[in-house]
Amino acid sequence: MSGDWLATDRADLAAERILDAAAELFAEHGVAAVGMRDIAAAAGCSRATLYRYFDNRHAVRIAFVHRETRRIVADLAEQVRDIADPGERVVAAMLGAIAAVRADPLLIAWFRPGDSGTAGRISQDSDVIESLAAAMFADADLSDPERSRLARWLTRIIVSFLATPGRDETDERAMLQEFVAPIITRTAPTWADR
Repeated sequence: MSGDWLATDRADLAAERILDAAAELFAEHGVAAVGMRDIAAAAGCSRATLYRYFDNRHAVRIAFVHRETRRIVADLAEQVRDIADPGERVVAAMLGAIAAVRADPLLIAWFRPGDSGTAGRISQDSDVIESLAAAMFADADLSDPERSRLARWLTRIIVSFLATPGRDETDERAMLQEFVAPIITRTAPTWADR
């Protein structure tokens, strides 16, 4: 074990190092196959050190997904910021999220057969939904049950496309424009009134 681990006085750097090691393992072996012992070995720390930062492997998974979601959402918010039409904004954000995950081997690994269930369950966590919704909606207020339910549904669609892709990007865009955009456009004015 590397002696510099315990000397590191910045917990956030240690946690990042652990998450980076876990990400590599998830991509190489699959999310479901990676345990705490594996993560500790890959990160170059003891299991005791690992457990100081994360209670269990589910906590590692959640932290990794939240970190990557925040990164993707920051990029998406910039990409869709100037799209005025709410339906097109949501379609662009959803396609952007899908493309970002597919382009990153560390992320698309979560959607292999056997691992997509884990990704689906984690994607329904409120922090993940709030982050995605903030990028998709101009002023997301997920305390509104209707808006929160819609955000969960849109997240499920993203996860669905990642686990079971459409024929191609054009097919996926057409499905989102035909089935999602009209719902967003129809409900957007009611949100403005609240």
